[in-house]
Amino acid sequence: MTANQPPSDNDLTILAQETRIGAHTSAADTLQREGHTLPVGTKLGEFEITDIIGWGGFGIVYLVYDHSLQRQVALKEYMPSSFAMRDNLGKITLKSESSKDIFLAGLRSFINEARLLAHFDHPSLVKVYRFWESNGTAYMVMPFYQGITLKEKILNTEKLPDEKWLKNLLFQLLDALNVLHTDKPQCLHRDISPDNILILPDGRALLLDFGAARRVISDMTQSLTVILKPGYAPIEQYADETNLTQGPWTDIYALAAVIYFTITRKTPTPSVSRLVSDRLIPLSEFAENQYSLAFLKGIDKALAVRPEHRPQNVDEFRKLLGITQQQSTSENFNTSDKPASKKGKFFAILSAITIAVLIVIVLNPDIMDFQQTPPDVPPHDTVESTQFDPIHELETIFNMRDRSHAVTISIDKAQVVINKDQLHFKIRSAKSGYVYILAVGTNQSDFLLLFPNAKDQNNHIAANQQIELPRKEWRMIAGGPPGTNHFIAIVSSHPRSFDNTGLQASGMFETFSLSQTKELYRSYKGALPFFAGQAICPSDSTSNCSEAYGAALFAIEEIEFH
Repeated sequence: MTANQPPSDNDLTILAQETRIGAHTSAADTLQREGHTLPVGTKLGEFEITDIIGWGGFGIVYLVYDHSLQRQVALKEYMPSSFAMRDNLGKITLKSESSKDIFLAGLRSFINEARLLAHFDHPSLVKVYRFWESNGTAYMVMPFYQGITLKEKILNTEKLPDEKWLKNLLFQLLDALNVLHTDKPQCLHRDISPDNILILPDGRALLLDFGAARRVISDMTQSLTVILKPGYAPIEQYADETNLTQGPWTDIYALAAVIYFTITRKTPTPSVSRLVSDRLIPLSEFAENQYSLAFLKGIDKALAVRPEHRPQNVDEFRKLLGITQQQSTSENFNTSDKPASKKGKFFAILSAITIAVLIVIVLNPDIMDFQQTPPDVPPHDTVESTQFDPIHELETIFNMRDRSHAVTISIDKAQVVINKDQLHFKIRSAKSGYVYILAVGTNQSDFLLLFPNAKDQNNHIAANQQIELPRKEWRMIAGGPPGTNHFIAIVSSHPRSFDNTGLQASGMFETFSLSQTKELYRSYKGALPFFAGQAICPSDSTSNCSEAYGAALFAIEEIEFH
C-alpha cells in the first residue's frame, strides 16, 4: 500500500490493524476526494456513515451509526474498483460494458456470502445483521470488530505461544469450521491465513472473509494468484489439479499451515512446490521439545500434500490434536515462571528509571510520578469496595447517553506491545461539544479523568470533526502490566464539572479519590450517572441548559514483548 492508493487485491471485512482502522489517513482522504467511497455523512436508510475503516480491490468498509438500533456497526459495500466506478450521485456504474458479466457474477457472490454469514451464528464467524441491494451494488451490515490479526500478534511477540494457547485458538476455529462443514449444503472457507484471523481484545478468535466475490471475479479473469495465498492453499485449490476434490480437509490444511506459521514465523512451502520436492521441515523436528510430540505430529499430518493423507474432518483433527474442550487462555503467550504482578499504578511519568505501570506518559526527562490510589487509602479494605465497580460506572454513563448524538472512536491499535507501541485513537462527534475521556486501569482501583488534563485543556470538538488523542504534548506509550484499559469518551454540549465526584489533581491527570468518591457516590441521588459530571451552564443563559451528552466505550489491551 502506498500513501495515496488503496491496496488492489484485498477483500477486507472488519479490520483492526493500524493501517486499516480510522478514517482520514492520507489514503482515506484521497479515496473520498476522488469519489471512490461514499462521503462521511451519507445516509443509507437508518445507517449513517461516520468513517472509512477498510478498502480493497473488491469492497469498501464503512463505520456507520445505526439510528434505528442506536449502535455503531460496520457496513461493507461491493465495489470492484477494476471494473466499476462511482457517479456523482453515489451509484456504482461499469467502466466498460464488457465487464458486465464479471461485475454481476461478483455481485451475486457477494450477496450469497452475506446470506451465508447471516445464516450462521457462531462467536468465531463474522455475523451479518442484514444485507440489501441499492445504488447499483449491494451492502451488508456487520458488527464493528476491533482487534489485531493473528499475523500481527505473532510477529509482534518474540516469545512463542504455548501449547495451551494454540489449542484454545484451534478449539475456536475448528468449532467454527465444523459449523460450516456440517451445514447443508456443505460450506468451505477456502481462504484461511494468519491475516484472515482476528484476535479480539477478549481473546476470541474471529475467522474473517470467505472472499467469495473475489474468488468468482478472479476465476473469470484467470487471476489465480489473487485468490490463493501461497503456503496456505493446499494442492487441490490449484486449477491444474482438478482431479483432486476439495472438502473439509482443504480448510484443515490451511489451518494447520497457520499453526506452522505461528510456531516457525515462516510461511510453509507452497503445496505446488512440495508436490515436486517436499522440503518442508516437519514441526515435530523444528519445534521438538517445545510442544508435545502428539500435537506437533497432528499438525504435520494435516499438512500432508495429498488430501487423502490428512484428517478428513474436524472431529478427526481434534482427536489427533487432543483437543476435547476449550483450553484456558490464562497462560497466553506468557510462559515465564514468574506471574505478572496484580498490583500496579495506572499511569506514571518516564524518568531515568522506568516504572512498571499500565501506561507511560512521555513528557520530559524530569522525574514525575504519582499514585492513582492515594497512599492513605487501602486498595481493597471493605465490602463496599466490591460493590463499587468503575467499569460498571463507565457502562452506566454509556447507557444513559443521548442516543441521537453519535460519538465514534477509531483505534489505531486495539492491542499494543508494552514499552514499544503508542496508544492512539480518534474521536468523531455528530454534534459540537466538549470531549472528556475517563479511564479505568486493570486493577479497577485506578480511575481517572484522562482528558482534558493539566497539559491539554483544548477539549472542544466541532460537529463531524475528528480529533486525535493523545496529542504530542502527552503522548502515551504502553508500559504494562499486561491487561485491558477501559475508556469512555463523553461529548457534552456544554463544559462539564466533576467537582462533586471527588476528582482530585494528581500530577498531570485528575483521579477519583476512592475514599471521598465512595462516600459521595453512596449519597448521590441525581438522575444522571454520578461520574458523568454536571453541565456548566452559561450564567446569562435564557434557555434550558441540557445535561445531555453523547458517549462511546472502547478498550485497548496491552501485551508483553519479550
